[in-house]
Amino acid sequence: MLYPAVMLRNLFKTAMPPAEQWLSVAHDGREMKVRLRPSARARRFTLRVKVAEDAIVLTMPARGSLRAAQDFADRYAGWIASRLTRLPEPVPLQAGDVLPLHGREHIIVHRPGVRGTVWIEEEAGGTPRLAVAGQTEHVPRRVLDYLRRSARQELEQAATRHAATLGVTLKRISIKDTASRWGSCSSTGNLSFSWRLILAPPFVLNYLAAHEVAHRIEMNHSARFWSVVRRLDPDMDAAELWLKRHGSTLYRYGPRNRSTS
Repeated sequence: MLYPAVMLRNLFKTAMPPAEQWLSVAHDGREMKVRLRPSARARRFTLRVKVAEDAIVLTMPARGSLRAAQDFADRYAGWIASRLTRLPEPVPLQAGDVLPLHGREHIIVHRPGVRGTVWIEEEAGGTPRLAVAGQTEHVPRRVLDYLRRSARQELEQAATRHAATLGVTLKRISIKDTASRWGSCSSTGNLSFSWRLILAPPFVLNYLAAHEVAHRIEMNHSARFWSVVRRLDPDMDAAELWLKRHGSTLYRYGPRNRSTS
């Protein structure tokens, strides 16, 4: 449930709300939205930039209140406004947009008079094109479907290769749009990955596949786990560094919810 700012300011201390909400904050005539995230583990109010969520997130401790959260956000309205302006502009995957595919820039072009779905056009000395057939309004969805299919295919191949090296089995591999982790591995052998890995250089995608498959032997991040990962991918350090420096930029692509109105 969303609460208007006036109501939030008039609420006295209450039990921590069960789900995320949005606060409204004003600064220099600009109305901004801040995601309120209750946390039973938090000890104080904190504000953080979440590029993956395209938002400023205010974490509220269990003993906090909606009124105190609103007061905290209002106090830092200038900081919030400054950080929101620094968030990268989203790339909605429309014709004319440029996106990285395997870490290499491709420009999206619309081919309405051609049969097919999505394909790559190469030209010597030029920027590769991601060509999309069909109606204009279907371009973003078709591009996203293509990226998800490509991510699934390449991650399945990489994960299967690493699993064969370790002699372990895998079950289902899911492709999602996660904001907190690039991948995960369950105790039963189900793997999950972010489709956005198809936008990164191939050595990054390979590293994430190795990382999650290694959890089939070590369900932790101990020294033994990292030894398994390095066995699968001796160049893991380069991939870790790339993700640290550039990983957040991958969240620009695809439809995102902006935090201003």
